[in-house]
Amino acid sequence: MRLAGKALAAGGVLLALHLLRRERARWDLAGRTVLVTGGSRGLGLLVARELAREGARVAITARDAATLARAREDLARHGAPVLALPCDVGDREAVEQLVRETTQRLGPIDALVNNAGTITVGPIDEMTIEDYQVALATHFWGPLYTILAVLPAMRARRAGRIVNVASIGGRVSVPHLLPYSASKFALVGLSEGLRAELAADGIQVTTICPGLMRTGSPRHAWFKGQHRAEFAWFSIADSLPLMSMSADRAARQIVDALRFGDADRVLSVPARLAASVHGVVPGLTAELLSLVNRLLPASRGPGRQSPVAAGAIKGEASTSAVSPSVLTTLGDRAAARNNQTP
Repeated sequence: MRLAGKALAAGGVLLALHLLRRERARWDLAGRTVLVTGGSRGLGLLVARELAREGARVAITARDAATLARAREDLARHGAPVLALPCDVGDREAVEQLVRETTQRLGPIDALVNNAGTITVGPIDEMTIEDYQVALATHFWGPLYTILAVLPAMRARRAGRIVNVASIGGRVSVPHLLPYSASKFALVGLSEGLRAELAADGIQVTTICPGLMRTGSPRHAWFKGQHRAEFAWFSIADSLPLMSMSADRAARQIVDALRFGDADRVLSVPARLAASVHGVVPGLTAELLSLVNRLLPASRGPGRQSPVAAGAIKGEASTSAVSPSVLTTLGDRAAARNNQTP
């Protein structure tokens, strides 16, 4: 009993010290300059909205100028004028220009949120080397380029925060998402290593691993092989309330993690459960995922692909009687709210 009491007391002291240290790290985001990549729609747009509500000076970037313009108008309607600059984060020179222009127009960048993303869904036989290259360019090289661009000024000020939005797919590799998962694993490794190295410079790096979220993004994902069947399972899973979480709630948690400089957050109960089980019994998750894989659409196989099906088809061109349907209602509503539709 005495040992148990001492253990509880020690645990209480450690918790109190953790909470005290966390509170001391708390940032007031008002007046801070924050750059959000992939900020034109979905989760990135929601994060920008939350930051604007906190009074931050927000810059958003994305590749598509038209979608970016709609995002700027959306934020203005919410009372949050922002700087919107087109940029492909996979282009290092473009990223360096983005950081220079943001700094010139809004002041030194206090925080960076790496959120730009892309996803291609399909079995391994349908994937090409280019699919892996595109995923790595967006999820690994893009964040690395932006981090290297903001790092000198942050180090000079000995202050700054970097949030890398990875995925539960960067902790547990998911069937039919191999390029995505591989690139997100790379981002998690980069992000966790950077936190250890940059803490001495006064820079906090946060790794975010969301599970499925209702952002409305499947219509902008790419699907290979039996693309209509792939779109159906992916869009339904992305919409069901027990499997996915509200993107608005995810955005609030990301901004909260930025505010406190948290090391790591896994978003949604299913994602935390998957990460915990995989960490303890990885063999079990591998067996379960192999069973899941058997339920997913099969590859068309060599010589059976049509010229169209051999390539990637966008989600909005992969609809069927199954999706959209009542099963995707929540995801469809999120798409309308989050600038996923024209």
